[in-house]
Amino acid sequence: MSHDNSYKLLFSHPEMVADLLKGFVNEAWVEQCDFATLEKVSGSYVTDDLRDREDDLIWRVRWGDEWLYVYLLLEFQSTVDHFMAVRILGYLALLYQDIIRTGNLTKTDKLPPVLPVVLYNGERRWQAPVDLDLLIHPAPSGLEKYRPQVSYLLLDEGSFNKDDLSSLHNLVAALFQLENSRTEQDIQGVLWRLIDWLTAPEQTSLRRAFTVWINRVVKIQTPTLKNPNSR
Repeated sequence: MSHDNSYKLLFSHPEMVADLLKGFVNEAWVEQCDFATLEKVSGSYVTDDLRDREDDLIWRVRWGDEWLYVYLLLEFQSTVDHFMAVRILGYLALLYQDIIRTGNLTKTDKLPPVLPVVLYNGERRWQAPVDLDLLIHPAPSGLEKYRPQVSYLLLDEGSFNKDDLSSLHNLVAALFQLENSRTEQDIQGVLWRLIDWLTAPEQTSLRRAFTVWINRVVKIQTPTLKNPNSR
């Protein structure tokens, strides 16, 4: 299993998506979401183009009486995509087209809001514009209103402060810490916390997903790391 697939396995669990929103989206609407309703969008909602994007995940959650979508792109590449905002525009259009094709919308209905999230773990810091407007040449007077507008939320794992992450009781923050820890002592400390947090029987699948990711990524980087489950 590749790094990409093990990451996708983690974020296929609603607990991870909930912690991502609660811990890294500092907006009032997050507190209004009913995270018990989080559900991954099935293939029947997604076009063939989106299904071919193996590193993408689409979730939806109830926000009041309406659905709100989260489009999560997992970027595991050494180079930053300068035109990521253009890609986001295309992906959102495909998603909206597919929602329309389901036939569940009437002429009085509106399309759901979507939060596009780019999760990046490359060594270089992300420098690409997160707003499409910054990639388009200034328009003549009168043409501005026809310019497409879209932005995405960037989570550049290596840019977060270590102390800020460690202060959070948050699964995604722990994952970011593991990605960026440089000593076995730091890694071991995060692993102990994960074990304490993931003790409930219903968390078996998520514990297994973390184990897969740790064996695939962390133990390759630190082969002498002790297994906390051996205590």
